[in-house]
Amino acid sequence: METNRDIFMQGYRHGIPIGLGYFAVAFSLGIAARDYGFNAAQGFLASLITYASAGQYMGFALYATNTTLAELVLLTFIINARYILMGFALNQRMPEGTPLRTRLLVGSCITDEIFGITIARPGVPTPFYTFGALIAAVPLWALGTALGISMGNILPARIVSALSVALFGMFIAVIIPPARKDRAVLGAVAVSFALSYASVRLPLIADLSQGNRTILLTVIISAAFAVLFPRKAEAEIEGGAADAD
Repeated sequence: METNRDIFMQGYRHGIPIGLGYFAVAFSLGIAARDYGFNAAQGFLASLITYASAGQYMGFALYATNTTLAELVLLTFIINARYILMGFALNQRMPEGTPLRTRLLVGSCITDEIFGITIARPGVPTPFYTFGALIAAVPLWALGTALGISMGNILPARIVSALSVALFGMFIAVIIPPARKDRAVLGAVAVSFALSYASVRLPLIADLSQGNRTILLTVIISAAFAVLFPRKAEAEIEGGAADAD
C-alpha cells in the first residue's frame, strides 16, 4: 500500500520534467522582466509566489506602467480565472473528509500542467501528489526567471524564442497518453484544438482576452462531452464490481 510519502515522491518525480519545461519558458519571462526594470531577486520572488506565466507577463508590464494595485489584482484574477474551474474539478474528486484548508492549499498549487498530471493519475486525486509536483516544478520556474533577468542578454534571440516552445511540447505529452486510450478524450482534445484555432478568428470571440476565451471554451466543451459521454463515479463502478464478485 502506498504511503503519503510514496505518493509525494511520485508527484515530485513527475514534477521534475514539468519544472524543466518551466525553466525554459521562465527564461524568456525573465528577459521581459528585466526590460521592465526588475532585478534577479525580485523576479525570483515574484515567480516563486505567483507561478503564472501569462499573469506574470501582464503583471510585470502593468507594474512598469505604474498601474494601481487594485487594477493589477483584478486583471491578474481575470487572466487566471480558468484555474477556478480546475480547482472545482479537483475538489469534486478529492477523498471525502479532506479538510477545507487542504482543499484550499491544493487549489493554490494548480498550474495547467500540474492539474493535468494530477487529474490524469489513476485513482482518487491525493493532495500529496500535487504538493510533490509543485515543490519540484516551481523552484525551477523561479530560477529560470532569475537567470533570464541576469543572463538573458547572453543567448541569441533565436534560442530564447525556441525555449518558449518547450512548455507547449511538454503539455502535449501530458494529454496524448490518455487520448490514445480513450476515444472520448481524443475527441475532446481534437475539438479543443479546432475550436481554439477558430476562436482567435471568429467575430466577437476573437475580441475576448485569451483567458476569457479559454474559460468559455472549457465550459462549452467539457459540458458537451459530459452530456454526450457521461462517466460513472468511481465508487459506483467499484460497487458494481463488488456485487458481481
